[in-house]
Amino acid sequence: MQFKIDTSEKFHAIRIKEPVLSANMTGELDACLKPLLKQDIKNVVLILQDIQNIDNAAGEHLVQLQQSFYEQSASFVICCLQKPVEKALDDAGLLELLNVAPTESEAWDIVHMEEIERELGDAL
Repeated sequence: MQFKIDTSEKFHAIRIKEPVLSANMTGELDACLKPLLKQDIKNVVLILQDIQNIDNAAGEHLVQLQQSFYEQSASFVICCLQKPVEKALDDAGLLELLNVAPTESEAWDIVHMEEIERELGDAL
């Protein structure tokens, strides 16, 4: 699986450079994403702009990945979904379970807001 990672002060922006995200790619996705939970910068913005098709198992895996990030006080935001991918996730009942933003910029904003919420929660 081809992907590109850009790291900023608060998050890793990961762009999957494949036309299809399928169940047999989830192991590679884990190998890319799960080690980030052990780093100082744990938040992820997953850019799916190049993905034109996703199967249900891969969509379910994204939900599980997102949950594992939130359990470790890290953000996991998906952005730039193409219409066929959005429809496939919606038809499978998964879209409403995912933290999705229309654009990369809006995904960054979500990560920053969640960081502020966590900092405020820790201060209480």
